[in-house]
Amino acid sequence: MPATASPFTDIARARRSPRRFLPTALSSSDIRGVLEDAQTAPSNSNTQPWTVHVVSGAARDALAENLLRAEEEGWTSPDFTDGYGEKGIYFERSQALGASVYRARGVERSDRNGRRAAVRENLEFYGAPHAAFLFMPALGDGVRTAGDIGMYAQNFLLSLSSRGLAGIPQTVLGVYADTVREFLGVPAELKLLFGISFGMADPAAPVNTLRTDRVPLQRSVVLHDTPGVLDRP
Repeated sequence: MPATASPFTDIARARRSPRRFLPTALSSSDIRGVLEDAQTAPSNSNTQPWTVHVVSGAARDALAENLLRAEEEGWTSPDFTDGYGEKGIYFERSQALGASVYRARGVERSDRNGRRAAVRENLEFYGAPHAAFLFMPALGDGVRTAGDIGMYAQNFLLSLSSRGLAGIPQTVLGVYADTVREFLGVPAELKLLFGISFGMADPAAPVNTLRTDRVPLQRSVVLHDTPGVLDRP
């Protein structure tokens, strides 16, 4: 942990997912440090099932062009299904986030072109100078492996935050799995779960002022013979 890092609680609670980055490339030592921190993540039977490809510079720009072209042609190739249901709390939360993001960007709900432009910014990594793509092997039904990848990604994101940097996990990048695999030369047996765009957040971007809430613990945690934990408001 860098000497300048804040306590873990401060880092975890201050972490945000910016949607606009500065173009400044990170140092090789910072990127290596983040990758080393991520590598310490736990995994089922220590399988360490992650394969991670990081793109920067010309490779990052060329891949963004390929992703934008795939979006324009309507060519999607997700390895995993997606969705939040047609109604219910998960659907409502996803809709609320979408509305907040568009509002922060000044995009009206009726502005179809503006909404599409916002989506396409995903495929340009929100201007971030780097992007990491997290691939996983097909082991069993994939659930445990995906959980391992999630823990790797959380280490990755918190390591960025500890260094004053930022990243945003993007499931939409996984919608174009074949495009990414072909560009990076990744074998078909490795499945793309999602990507993380990362760098330095743009402090002047209005969309980066967005703050999402979290439900109270009482709505997601059930305690058994563990008194007092949820007594505080």
